[in-house]
Amino acid sequence: MTLRRGESVLLTLGIPVMLLVFFSLVDVLPTGRKHPVDFLAPGVLALAVMSTAMVGLGIATGFERQYGVLKRLGTTPLGRPTLLAAKTTAILAVELVQVAVLVPIALALGWHAGGNAALALVAVLLATAGFAGLGLTMAGTLRAETVLAAANGLYLLLLLLGGMVVPLSKLPSGLRAVARALPAAALSDALHGALAAGHHVPGRAWLVLLAWAVAAPLVAAVTFRWE
Repeated sequence: MTLRRGESVLLTLGIPVMLLVFFSLVDVLPTGRKHPVDFLAPGVLALAVMSTAMVGLGIATGFERQYGVLKRLGTTPLGRPTLLAAKTTAILAVELVQVAVLVPIALALGWHAGGNAALALVAVLLATAGFAGLGLTMAGTLRAETVLAAANGLYLLLLLLGGMVVPLSKLPSGLRAVARALPAAALSDALHGALAAGHHVPGRAWLVLLAWAVAAPLVAAVTFRWE
């Protein structure tokens, strides 16, 4: 279903691929790296996770709720917990496709990958839970049209403050402190540390990811209205 919707393909694959290729070939970002792709690849992977787990899930669920799809599914033997588990599994499946597309492109552009892929996987799982919680919170409390605007607005904000294409070190100190408390910057820090040889994941990033992974789904569960 995701691949059938052009806007979903653009969000989950088109935009991340375009950002990765363009900014890797055009040296305009203040990354401080000899090869910009070494900074961009982990950041774009973080962007892809955010696109799928927060924006894609939030918008799709918001319209399903408004059209009465969730109300009907909730009365079937499938059950609501199983439905939410299925949605989460679908997110992970899309993320696997994103990784399968983005990593070879980054390697072809000269990315020197290293570090610990297992740590990167843990960070992605925590971030997926946190972003999904944000997306479901919006989808379960707002009208579908409002979810569409809010999710895309939040996407752009976190893109700018997430250390994905612009290093956090280039932000003003006050804004940088706010950004580091957000899940986007925490995931970006975690992937930069986990996927670069000789680097490590800051403890702060793990704490922020864990906090969002617990708090956001809880808020979604408490506030979500099925119709």
